[in-house]
Amino acid sequence: MRPAVSKVILEVDDLSVDYASSSGTAKAVDRVSFELSEGEFLAVVGESGCGKSTLLFAIARLLSPPAEVSGGKVVFSGQNMVAMSDKALRALRWRDLSVVMQSAMNALNPVSSIRAQFFDAMKAHGESDPKVAQARSQEVLSMVGIDPVHLASYAHQLSGGMRQRAMIAMALLFSPELILMDEPTSALDVVAQRSLMVQIKQLQAELGFAIIFVTHDMSLVSHFSDRVAVMYAGQVVETRPTGPLFDDPLHPYTRGLLDSFPSVYGPKVLVEGIPGSPPDLTSLPAGCNFSPRCPKAIPRCSTAEPDLYEVDDAQVRCVLYEEGTAGRD
Repeated sequence: MRPAVSKVILEVDDLSVDYASSSGTAKAVDRVSFELSEGEFLAVVGESGCGKSTLLFAIARLLSPPAEVSGGKVVFSGQNMVAMSDKALRALRWRDLSVVMQSAMNALNPVSSIRAQFFDAMKAHGESDPKVAQARSQEVLSMVGIDPVHLASYAHQLSGGMRQRAMIAMALLFSPELILMDEPTSALDVVAQRSLMVQIKQLQAELGFAIIFVTHDMSLVSHFSDRVAVMYAGQVVETRPTGPLFDDPLHPYTRGLLDSFPSVYGPKVLVEGIPGSPPDLTSLPAGCNFSPRCPKAIPRCSTAEPDLYEVDDAQVRCVLYEEGTAGRD
């Protein structure tokens, strides 16, 4: 269920990101809009290359050339981050907004202890008292289930799950309003994945921060998110509360995505997947980006670019819902 408190802390409005390449401009994020409420857990899902991580990095203003924000805005706590100076962004990051990267082994400094990295982050935001920094570092490590003795450890001395927990602990140093997570469980086994996700949800319930969670693992999404944004070829094609989306997906791509994951329960069934491949982002098809792969495509799909249509509790980018009529058969 979506949190009862509905104060909006993040507004993404028509955000677009382009990658310049020798073959042309690739639109990796194409006019994406959504809102995030405080304490909400929003999952962003889709195939590899659909723009999930680029969207996350654009929100955090962590893109590097050849990627650039080509349009739109990201308003966080009343401030447009797209227009903010680097100095203002540095003051915002870690304190109000944190990012947990996909691979903690690469995100953590291999030649600095966990303590040194925590202290550096706190010093950058004005906390120079070693006793205060030590106490807070011990506190956040304990929050994520790691013995504070590991403050003296280096990244290579920790297991994959412990490294990810250490990154989450670092993200919590200043009790931010929003944490962006880029596939933090992708390198973990299924037992470690579930343990980490349970820990994240417990911390969220205790501390009240919001989460944008980028993943390709639909099983994690079904158990832990409040709402889901499905991306395809740089666009959001469906957003909906998690339960209804899994029970009755509206967009043909969402249905194909869910049908691509076999269940470990019940009788054996054929997993069909989605035929074809995602389009070249430098040469997108006319009309709907998904139409060449869509089993429900009609002639209009190859000429009309669909908007996001309101359907019950969802937004769906599909001409089958243009007049508010459902295309579920």
